[in-house]
Amino acid sequence: MTGATASRSHGGAAPRTQSADAFTQVELTHIEKRIENWIRFGHKAREQVLDRSRRVFFYRPGSVFAFVRWASNDFGTITSRIDIVRAVAPGEPFQTLPFVRPGGDILLRIEGWPKVERVLQHIDAIEVIGIDPTEVSPDHWRHVLNRLTVGYEPRAYTVDQHQAFLLRQRAEP
Repeated sequence: MTGATASRSHGGAAPRTQSADAFTQVELTHIEKRIENWIRFGHKAREQVLDRSRRVFFYRPGSVFAFVRWASNDFGTITSRIDIVRAVAPGEPFQTLPFVRPGGDILLRIEGWPKVERVLQHIDAIEVIGIDPTEVSPDHWRHVLNRLTVGYEPRAYTVDQHQAFLLRQRAEP
């Protein structure tokens, strides 16, 4: 016996079904004034409610979403961060991220409320010009990360940049 059949016969884990592997799962928690995880943008394929304070969003491979996490204790904010992530296909390499299974291609990861707020304002500016943030060039999100990391203001995303990105996507095999 070889492969998957051999591992099952010896008590090993059976291979996961394609339907389970096909989605990136994001667990969202909301406990007022303690833990607030939410999605700023992204098109979920489905949603599963676990209880009053927790639910799971499922994203198809290639989907882009912004995951915001905030937590506090009796003394104030412990953490605030935003991650812009591309959901990966089964077998594709990925980076791990808390509350995201299995993980994803992290395009932007920012910590600290002042920087998180600047990213949220940048997302708002993109929406104002009529572009869905899920369709923005991954290179632009990396640009925003790099600029904010060194304390500079990121350049605005323009309609012309977006059109060039869309043309480049069509030209790639």
